[in-house]
Amino acid sequence: MPSLLSLYRKIFFGRKPGWDEQPLPHVKVTCPQVAVRADKVAQYAKVCGFEFDGQQLPLTYLYVMVFRLHASIFTLDAITFPLLGMIHLKNSITRYRTTSVDERYDLECELTSSEMTDSGLEFELVSRAFVGGELVWESLSTYLYRIDRGGKRARPPKASPMSWSNPVSWELSEDLGRRYAKASGDYNLIHLHPVLSKRFGFDRVLAHGMWSKARSVAQLMPEIGDKPCTVEVAFKLPLLMPAQVSFDFDTESAEGLMFELRDVKGRRPHLTGQVKFHD
Repeated sequence: MPSLLSLYRKIFFGRKPGWDEQPLPHVKVTCPQVAVRADKVAQYAKVCGFEFDGQQLPLTYLYVMVFRLHASIFTLDAITFPLLGMIHLKNSITRYRTTSVDERYDLECELTSSEMTDSGLEFELVSRAFVGGELVWESLSTYLYRIDRGGKRARPPKASPMSWSNPVSWELSEDLGRRYAKASGDYNLIHLHPVLSKRFGFDRVLAHGMWSKARSVAQLMPEIGDKPCTVEVAFKLPLLMPAQVSFDFDTESAEGLMFELRDVKGRRPHLTGQVKFHD
């Protein structure tokens, strides 16, 4: 696997000129026979709220492995804009079967498409994990490189009309970003310390979007169990810490299991998602 130290050296200290207004290239990187460590999985599970039995990987865990491949793509010269400041808009994870600590994974990641939108350049990264040639796990991430075109500002997102009858509350401490970074390897500066996040216009540190997803999935595991499924989320309002947030889900929707992470009053969404079970 790519060294996190070398990747972050390039990300933090390398210079990129900005988007050259050219379509992004199709890029694919692979890493065969990747092993996972039970102690690192346990650390991740604790931060994200999963119960870890020492064997079965949390549904979202392989994302922290393929994130290194994401970062390696971002450091290529063909990507002319910096990773810092990019926005993670959406993420979908499909688990085709349960995965375990004892297995070795052939990982791959592809930059597949890009397009201009009103907000900037959107592009997609598809990541896959294979065991013995069998596709066991897949992820699709949509990122945005913001380009200010002086248009209308988007309206703040509203909560979905899903049932909000029995929410649970979570207290998020200011050091959550640092604990998740240590467990996941995602050391984006806006998640680590207020002094660093202020450089990007935020008064407080932001929760990692993929922590918000993982914590939500952990809460849903009694409903998900071992079933093959796809979990899709859209990241909405930034989640500034420390904070108190609320979470609820609805099993009655025709779209599948719906869920949302909102502010403590249950009014403004930080993340909205759904779980679709496979036959």
